[in-house]
Amino acid sequence: MRFYTMQHKFYCGIDLHARTMYLCILNQEGNIVLHRDIKSDPEVFLKTIAPFREDVVVAVECIFTWYWIADLCSEDNIPFVLGHALYMRAIHGGKAKNDKIDAYKIAALLRGGMIPMAYVYPAEMRSTRDLLRRRNHLAHKRAEILAHVFKEGANGTVLFKCMSANFTKRNHYNPCIWNAF
Repeated sequence: MRFYTMQHKFYCGIDLHARTMYLCILNQEGNIVLHRDIKSDPEVFLKTIAPFREDVVVAVECIFTWYWIADLCSEDNIPFVLGHALYMRAIHGGKAKNDKIDAYKIAALLRGGMIPMAYVYPAEMRSTRDLLRRRNHLAHKRAEILAHVFKEGANGTVLFKCMSANFTKRNHYNPCIWNAF
């Protein structure tokens, strides 16, 4: 596990959602200099962090909406850290959770050098990765459904005339003839 350990004047933790995001900016001493709920919009975000742009680092937990903010930070030369969601949950998982607390904890982990980093995929590779993830999900679903069908058939609830090998051949598929009783 890698951690982000660079020193900056300001540390921005963001709890990001599809329509809104909660920002918490800490200074080097750990004091909160900004705590605000804003719209998830590039212009609003850049306007909000403008007073801190000289030396700020932005951290976001890895969820489905991080692409746009990573691209925006890359374009504007703002250091960006993508926090690994699973490891961050283990580190700051507590009973009291809300957007304000989560944004503060992300900023505090970033400031302390304890934020576990996830890989920020380049923009040109993301669509391929998403497609492969979706294909993998569908392949698992197919295997799950086939296992269920053969299990039910073995239990005697469904009689069918086909061989299991017909399901596994890629180029030749022989549909089963179902006889339910």
